[in-house]
Amino acid sequence: MQHITVERDGAIGIITLNRPNVLNALNSALLAEVSCALGGFERDAEVRAVIVTGAGEKAFAAGADIGELNALENAVAGADQARRGQAITRQIERMRTPVIMAVNGFALGGGCELAMAGDIRIASENAKFGQPEVNLGLIPGYGGSQRTTRLVGKGMAMYLCLTGEMIGANEALRIGLVEKVVPLPELMTEAKRVATLIAQKAPLAIAACKRAVNGGAHLSIDDALELEALEFGTLVDTEDFREGTGAFLEKRKPAWKAK
Repeated sequence: MQHITVERDGAIGIITLNRPNVLNALNSALLAEVSCALGGFERDAEVRAVIVTGAGEKAFAAGADIGELNALENAVAGADQARRGQAITRQIERMRTPVIMAVNGFALGGGCELAMAGDIRIASENAKFGQPEVNLGLIPGYGGSQRTTRLVGKGMAMYLCLTGEMIGANEALRIGLVEKVVPLPELMTEAKRVATLIAQKAPLAIAACKRAVNGGAHLSIDDALELEALEFGTLVDTEDFREGTGAFLEKRKPAWKAK
């Protein structure tokens, strides 16, 4: 890996975007490495949660690599570039393993889009979010126009995408773009705390939660409730369900099976 670092901390996988000299800008090589690392953690039965963060204190990822974008020659190349970025964000959403975004500093353009694909976003107090693509004559291409709408509503999505204005961590918390804000020195400690909480839970139930929330978000309430019922019923047929309920009744810690 040339553009990221990858490590294990017990049941937690950690991916660090590591191009600090360009504020961790997302070029194609970095995105390919992130995809590879995510796939490796997904296949690792011992990894129960993943944290993604940026190297240094200034940026999670300040956006796509502008030089790479400037080299795009036509509409076909542009659409292909967008699809490659979208593929990473969809990979994150489709993983059984929860992904926590620990956002330090700038998360702009593609960086904001990457963060929005995570299951939980924890921001440092110095974090800045924005979709400034209109300043480049573009729109968000890695899912930003769609995920902002789903996370914060149409009006705020329009505001962020049309103005390109950056917002701070507390405003991101207020509108629902992030779930927690902590001082920068506590960011990874808090991310690991949350990841550890998740890692201690039944992995099949965790995966089912992701499918129910992500799948149901775009369905009618009746169809979403049916999806929930099916996922609930499927879990009742698992060893983890018997182990979890049995451990509760016997007042002991459950011993979950591998994911």
